[in-house]
Amino acid sequence: MKNLAFFAFLLIVLAACRDDKKTTGEDPRVEGTELDSTGVDAPDGNPKTTQTNLEKTYPRPLQTVFIAHGGLDNWKKMNNLCFEMKGKNGLETHTVSLPDRKTKIESKDWSIGYDGKGVWLLKNKLGYEGNPIFYHNLMFYFYAMPFVISDPGTNYEAVAPTELDGKLYNGLKVSYDNGVGDSSKDEYILYFEPGTNKMVWLAYTVTFMDQKKSNDCHYIKYDKWQDVNGLLLPEKLTWWNVEDGKPTDEEMDIRFNKVTATETMLESSVFAKPAEAEYVKM
Repeated sequence: MKNLAFFAFLLIVLAACRDDKKTTGEDPRVEGTELDSTGVDAPDGNPKTTQTNLEKTYPRPLQTVFIAHGGLDNWKKMNNLCFEMKGKNGLETHTVSLPDRKTKIESKDWSIGYDGKGVWLLKNKLGYEGNPIFYHNLMFYFYAMPFVISDPGTNYEAVAPTELDGKLYNGLKVSYDNGVGDSSKDEYILYFEPGTNKMVWLAYTVTFMDQKKSNDCHYIKYDKWQDVNGLLLPEKLTWWNVEDGKPTDEEMDIRFNKVTATETMLESSVFAKPAEAEYVKM
């Protein structure tokens, strides 16, 4: 991974990652518009392979993206997701309980967890530099795209085809109902490849600090994928420099190793606060 200083900056700037346990509201529907979710053919064009549960809930373009990445039904069967990545101070192991979004991140110097009650921090050696509340699900949220934008309280809007780094992509804007997560004014645009419907870019704004809508977009490129139990999940994420609202060149990348996603339910004890740890306040 390049530019560790930028990674430190990233942990502050990306504080917009929402706390998934705070989501509220009904499953979003888009009816009577260009995003009407009445049916979608599978990538092979055979309507018999349509995923009927998606027809009732999500706009057609998003349905095709889910299918291209292994299917939302398959994602919802999974009860845990684990991966390793190199963070600012070395190797980190991330463990997530998908149904309730309990999390635990372990490193040689510290551990962070969310046990359903609050975010806790355990200092082993040097301690953690940053805000554990912001970081406890930060990398999970970006890693689990596009599936995490199926969460309740999410709204969708089509955007015009957009050229990024010399190629044209279809786009879908994502926003949130008031009160959803820590920064409900955050906005994302998911850019996906015509034909394959695979996700390639994610544009996002940061609103945590002042809770005001922003037009200042950051960009992540999703250009390397891996099959994990039938799901197409990232092998690498690359943050890009931005000029005039468009990505220009690579800034840094993060690689994900030892990725697993299974139907095994993890015990609550996996995420329980150790006796030596302390709950963290905002």
